[in-house]
Amino acid sequence: MSQPVSAIHFHNTESNRKEPFQPLEPGKVRMYTCGPTVYNYAHIGNYRAYLFEDLLRRYLKYRGFQVNHIMNITDVEDKIIRESGAKNVSIFEYVKPFIQAFFEDLDVLNVERAEHYPHATDFIPQMTEIIRVLRDKGYTYERNGSIYFKISQFEKYGRLSGVKPDGVMSGARVDSDEYEKEDARDFVLWKARKEGEHFWTTEFGEGRPGWHIECSAMSMHYLGEQLDIHCGGEDNIFPHHENEIAQSEAMTGKPFVRYWLHCRHLLVNGEKMSKSKGNFFTLRDLLVQGHHPMAIRYFIVASHYRSPINLSEEALKGAHSAWSRIMDFRNRMKETIEGGENGVFSQPLEAELQTCMNRFEERMDDDLDSPRAAAAVFDFIREANKIFDDAPIAKEQAQKVLEAMNRIDSVFGVAREDEAVLNEDIDRMIQERQEARKRKDFAAADAIRDRLTGMGIILEDTREGVRWKRR
Repeated sequence: MSQPVSAIHFHNTESNRKEPFQPLEPGKVRMYTCGPTVYNYAHIGNYRAYLFEDLLRRYLKYRGFQVNHIMNITDVEDKIIRESGAKNVSIFEYVKPFIQAFFEDLDVLNVERAEHYPHATDFIPQMTEIIRVLRDKGYTYERNGSIYFKISQFEKYGRLSGVKPDGVMSGARVDSDEYEKEDARDFVLWKARKEGEHFWTTEFGEGRPGWHIECSAMSMHYLGEQLDIHCGGEDNIFPHHENEIAQSEAMTGKPFVRYWLHCRHLLVNGEKMSKSKGNFFTLRDLLVQGHHPMAIRYFIVASHYRSPINLSEEALKGAHSAWSRIMDFRNRMKETIEGGENGVFSQPLEAELQTCMNRFEERMDDDLDSPRAAAAVFDFIREANKIFDDAPIAKEQAQKVLEAMNRIDSVFGVAREDEAVLNEDIDRMIQERQEARKRKDFAAADAIRDRLTGMGIILEDTREGVRWKRR
C-alpha cells in the first residue's frame, strides 16, 4: 500500500480555491458525509452525492490514508413526521423499509460501507447537550417552547455560503428543517411538541430536534470537535452546512471542518429532477429500464464531482459502452493469463502502463479529476490492445497489467460482472415476502416484490413455490 502523500489537492468550498490536503492527524482522515433522509426511496440524484463520496473515500485509501467515514441516517424531520402521521404509523416503522432499501441500493452500486451509519434518533442526549452549552454561552433564545440559535451572535456566519445575516430583523426565525430562500434567519435547534408528533422529554421540555443540530451531534460523537472533510450536495451548503458551522464552532470555539467538498446537481435531460415533470428516477427505475448498475456507477464516478451532469438515455448508453470496454480488456488479460501459449515481455507495454498509472494518480490528485483519470486508462487500453494484436504477450506481464487495472478499479469500483445481488440476499427477501403474505400484510409483500423488480429480479409464483430469475 502507498504511503499517505500530500500531493492531493481539493477545492475547498469555504475558501473557493484548491488547497493541498493535510489532515489533522498524519495518515488518518476524519470524514463526515450527509446521508439520506429516509422519508422515501432515494432518487438517482441522491446517489450522485453518495458515489462521489465513495470515490473520494476509495482514493484516500488508495493513497494510503486510514479513513474513518461517518454517514448519518436522518430518521426524524418534517417530511418523515408528516408522512408517518398520514399513514398512522410510528416514525420508526415508517422509515424501516426505506433504510433497508438504501443499503440494498448501496450494494447494487458497489458502494463501500462507511465505518458508521448513526441514526439521528439515537443521539438525542448528545443534541440536547450541545443545545445546553449553546444556551449557557448566550447563543440561543426560547419562543413558545422551541429553542433557536441567534445567528447575530456568531460573527462568522455566512463564510461558507456567502449568505450574510446583515439587515435581518432581530428575532426573524424559521422552524422548517429545510428552506431554500437565501436569507439568513435564526434557525431552530429544538422544536416544541405538537399534537400527534413523536417527541422526547428533555430539560427543554417535550419536543424533537431540528435537522441541523443532528449532524453536529453525530459527527462530533464519532470524530471529535474538528473534522478533516465534510461532504454533501451543493444544496446542503445553505442553510444546512452553514448552520452546522455556526452551532458547532459556537459550542467548541474551534474550527469545525478543514475541507468542505460539495458535488453539483444531477440533471435529467437538462432539467432539475422533479416528480411533477415526470423525470424523477430511483435506482430501481433505471434497473427496470435495463441499465446495468455498473454502467450507472461509471456514468457518475467518471464525471467530475464539481460539474453538473445530465442523465439521459444517450449518456447511459455511452457509459455502458465505456464500461464494456474496460470489462473486455480485463477479460483479454485473463484469457492471456489462462491461455496455453506464453508470449514475450513487451517493453513498450511496460512504458505505456507506467505512463497510465502516473497520469491516473496525477489527475486524481488534482481535485479528483476522474474524467481525465478515466481518459488516461482508455488511452492505455487502446495502445495495449494494439500491442496485444501485434504479438502474444508474456503471461506474467498480462498479470501485471491486470493487477494495475485492479488497483485503478479499487478507486472506480466498476469491474463487477454480476448483477450485484447475491443469491442468498434474494432468497432472504423472498422468504420475508412469503411471511408477509401469510400474515396477510400484502402491502409489505408488494413492497418487497417491487424492490426485487427494481433489482432486476423477476418472481414467478408456481404450485411448487416461488421461483426467481434475473431480468
